[in-house]
Amino acid sequence: MSVPFRQTPVWLYALTLAAFAVQTDDFIIIGVLPDLAHDLHVSEGAAGQLVTVYSLVYALAAPAWALLLARIDRKRALCGALVVFTATNLAVPLVTAFPALMALRVSAALAAAVVLPAALAAATAAAPPDRRGRYLATVMTGLTGAVLIGVPTGTYIGDAAGWQATFVFAGALGAVALLLALVTVPRTPTAAEPAAGARELLRPVLQRAVLVVLLVTVVTVAGNLAFQTYLAPFLADLASVTSKQLAVLLVLAGAGGLVGTRLAGRIVDRYGSMRALVAAGGLFCVGMAAFCALWLARPVPLVAVAALLMCWSAAAWAVPPAIQALMVDRVGPEGATQAMALHSSSAYVGAAIGGGLGGALVVVDPGLLPAVAAVLVGLALGAVRWAVRSAPTAGSGGAGVLREGVSGAGCGAEAEFGAGAESGAEAGSGSEAGAGSEAGARAGAKAGAGSEAAGAQTPSATATESASPTVTPPKQEAGRRSTVEPDAAARRVPESGSAQRGAPESGVARQGAPDGAIRPGRGDPR
Repeated sequence: MSVPFRQTPVWLYALTLAAFAVQTDDFIIIGVLPDLAHDLHVSEGAAGQLVTVYSLVYALAAPAWALLLARIDRKRALCGALVVFTATNLAVPLVTAFPALMALRVSAALAAAVVLPAALAAATAAAPPDRRGRYLATVMTGLTGAVLIGVPTGTYIGDAAGWQATFVFAGALGAVALLLALVTVPRTPTAAEPAAGARELLRPVLQRAVLVVLLVTVVTVAGNLAFQTYLAPFLADLASVTSKQLAVLLVLAGAGGLVGTRLAGRIVDRYGSMRALVAAGGLFCVGMAAFCALWLARPVPLVAVAALLMCWSAAAWAVPPAIQALMVDRVGPEGATQAMALHSSSAYVGAAIGGGLGGALVVVDPGLLPAVAAVLVGLALGAVRWAVRSAPTAGSGGAGVLREGVSGAGCGAEAEFGAGAESGAEAGSGSEAGAGSEAGARAGAKAGAGSEAAGAQTPSATATESASPTVTPPKQEAGRRSTVEPDAAARRVPESGSAQRGAPESGVARQGAPDGAIRPGRGDPR
């Protein structure tokens, strides 16, 4: 797991198992498709539409559920959806017609559209600030584990006991996740006030940076799925990979994905969501470039293909936790449910686009798959860096920007040079408000607290040190300190915010006092 075992709460395992169950249910049909089509007297193409309809319903329902259930406790929403999910899958052996099975798959998709966003949002809300990335990554290992363990296990069960047993297996996973969630998952506050309308609920996720991140999700998933969906024909041409060899390679790729998800959570918490995303996306692009180089030198040894596949999978699975943490940075924990729902929906949209794009490319030349994937992800990284750097984070009040080192762990946003003007403006002095330096912010805060005009505090130029401490007018001090390095000044600005008002020091500079202390004066609030 992405969090050390001794520090992992039990409820986090419940959320991870819920994610494992819905992801397994999503892909499990692939392994039993021929038998299912034969028993229900439909073509395999028609049976494959069960997957298409499931993905489409999920993509459309997730954002709608996020709005409709915004006033409901996340635990209640999660458990209610797991009840529907479990019952729907356990009812599959009772159906004998394709339309009835399609109706059950629609119901399962509607439930899954609540389960996964609620699980991610609950992990975000209950995680300690410095471990949010790792908690998100832990839930995401449920998705990776579904591909590595869930789908092969379901396929084996279906082969041994019939395709209906595969869905019973998914229902059993949902039942265990439900029981564990009922006992362990803590209740969380509702995501919105009772009077909040749709506009208020959507406001956090309608920021430009958030919309760009959603678009980036679509593009990155499309690029990755274009390559992943047609991995078999690509590897067959690259290294003459057989079906049995492909199965082994996919297991290795799944193991790489687990490692990548785990590392992504740690990188997010330590270095920030933006840096984690850039690192994961950069590694992905490097891997795709390496595949392009191997394509030109084909056929290549299988060992080289295996190593590169593990690197690709690690990078691909490291991207989602970084993007999710980045979105939480933008909207705050209160908007996490809506943000995670939109993120999940955009991922399904990207998967659909990627499948179509990959199908067109593989007809022309399979070697184009990694090249196009690298270009799409590279463009997406550039777009998200531009959007996030040029917009304020949640709760920054417009005075800060998210820098590359800021994480979902609550590091906050560093104020830009000149942000002191906001707090300095309360002084009523235009020169102090525009200074944007430490002195301007301090003077503004103190003047707002009831001190007299700054100019009235300036002592006579002939005053000696023994008579009274020499002071520098705030206006002159602001001018003197404006030469300080911008980044250093920006880091000190938050110290002079509104939280410092009422502190036992006046707005004048600490010069002339032998012990560095501020002596009481006319403008001193003491």
